[in-house]
Amino acid sequence: MCDRVADAAGGGAVRRACAGVHAGRGGEGHPALDDVQTCVNEAFVNGVEHTASGRGGTVTVRFVAAGDLVAEVTDDGAGGQRPVLRDDPFGEDGRGMRIIDALADAWGVRADGERTTVWMRFAGPLPVRGGA
Repeated sequence: MCDRVADAAGGGAVRRACAGVHAGRGGEGHPALDDVQTCVNEAFVNGVEHTASGRGGTVTVRFVAAGDLVAEVTDDGAGGQRPVLRDDPFGEDGRGMRIIDALADAWGVRADGERTTVWMRFAGPLPVRGGA
């Protein structure tokens, strides 16, 4: 099981955290690494743009490898509002959740008090460590 937490200061830090956890472990990367990076970045940007995290708070990115790979992005909350998948694929906003819905094998939203976690599951073999 792999459990890493990164408090990211920007989108570049999020992409580096994804790559570092899943490709830089001395072996092969996860087969969905590009999808993982895209989805985590979308959830991160949503947290910064639409919640208290973007006003001096934090967005926490966590990766858990236990069978499948699960990425969790937790923000400081938006006054009780939670991310939803919008019905309008041509709308001006809401595209981030549509991207997550299209690329992740499963996803959902979990409330933790004021904070909100978007979790995304990606099936596939986990990265292997070199020399094992």
